[in-house]
Amino acid sequence: MSRRKKGEDVSGWIVLDKPEDITSTQAVSAVRRVFNANKAGHSGTLDPLASGILPIALGEATKTMPWMVEAEKEYVFTIRWGVSTETQDREGKPTAESDVRPSREAVEAALKGFIGEIEQIPPQYSAIKVDGERAYDLARAGEEVELEARKVVVYEAEVSGTDGPDLISIRIRCGKGFYIRALVRDLAAALGAEGHVWRLRRTAVGPFRENQSVTLDDLQLLGQKGAASERLNPVETALDDIPALAINEGDAFKLRQGRPIVLLPHVVETLKPKFRDRTIAGQDASRAALALFQGKAVALGDVRAGQFKPTRVFHLAD
Repeated sequence: MSRRKKGEDVSGWIVLDKPEDITSTQAVSAVRRVFNANKAGHSGTLDPLASGILPIALGEATKTMPWMVEAEKEYVFTIRWGVSTETQDREGKPTAESDVRPSREAVEAALKGFIGEIEQIPPQYSAIKVDGERAYDLARAGEEVELEARKVVVYEAEVSGTDGPDLISIRIRCGKGFYIRALVRDLAAALGAEGHVWRLRRTAVGPFRENQSVTLDDLQLLGQKGAASERLNPVETALDDIPALAINEGDAFKLRQGRPIVLLPHVVETLKPKFRDRTIAGQDASRAALALFQGKAVALGDVRAGQFKPTRVFHLAD
């Protein structure tokens, strides 16, 4: 997350349609400049060659970023058969070639083996830290890094189109920590082929979809007109899948001071069916709820022993 000491107290989410050829950090900086925001960050890096949904949090929305990191993602990507590269995408140097061009039917059959909870070894060129160093820095220095397999989840995977024998497009819905480049590597190996990511676009992150997104050019134009806030989504937008708790003004005052509030038994019973097992930033969040006063986020917290205990308090201007 990037920070500035000075700037405006702007809070909310921008659903940016990131263009190719800029980094996620550059995208955050550009959005922050549009709003002159004092705080900004993103949830889930997109490689420079990738385009699509990059949710950017401003101000108090940065407190909800861990929830977006854990959110489901959807991608559409294209594989180019015939060549594997050191980075598993079109930016890398070729490492192997093959005349094998898997058919659509063969790819569809192989994809079935990647649906569900699977073990995936991240790409050598990834941001994962090894002994304090980024794996991609070590790889660029010529070091061979052994990365451990991680459990990831794929909910859906299907072929969405072909363009001749060399190109095939796939849509996938997955959980956090999933690498499309690793999938292409493993899919090619399963098919006895060579291939790499030719195009990659993220089409959804949690509740954010393409039809909510704005391009950087359009956002900058709106900023010049003083109308960029038209594309700003409320802080609570990122928390649409956790139980909401409507509170009164007195309880809102207590929560903003970091104090717990007592819940009536029937309120707790109403919330219980909405809880589900989940971990956010390594912490149990199975009993998390969002306290709202007049529809505006006041605090994130846990419901336990008949109380709502705040874990994140929001300071939003009226």
